[in-house]
Amino acid sequence: MSNTEIIKQLDEILELELSGVIRYLHYSLMITGPNRIPIVKFFRDQSTEAVQHATIIGEKITALGGHPSLRVKQVPETNKHSALDILQESLEFEKQAVQMYLNLLKLCEGNIALEEMVREFVRNEQEHIEEVQKMLKVG
Repeated sequence: MSNTEIIKQLDEILELELSGVIRYLHYSLMITGPNRIPIVKFFRDQSTEAVQHATIIGEKITALGGHPSLRVKQVPETNKHSALDILQESLEFEKQAVQMYLNLLKLCEGNIALEEMVREFVRNEQEHIEEVQKMLKVG
């Protein structure tokens, strides 16, 4: 696969991860109620991890000869700020991220280092999905 196609997909992921920084920080600011503290920590940790992912992705783009995007995917404001609504939004965002990483994985054949990096991101994102699904279980 050509570096051009890989870089294009990496750029889309970079834009998604950068939007995750904003998304998760916003979520952490909007959480209220008796369970606020652990949920705020969870979302702030997610925001920090999104910065780390964006940094790694950006470094890979430049290593492949690309120029990392300065764009950030738009983060929609639903004005739904209950913890359950925010967790549901987070779940959908994580599923989107997994799909983007899986799309990239299809382009990685023959580049073991890139493939391993992408597999690690898929594992991280899948773990987030599982954690949020557990958080959404009520009763």
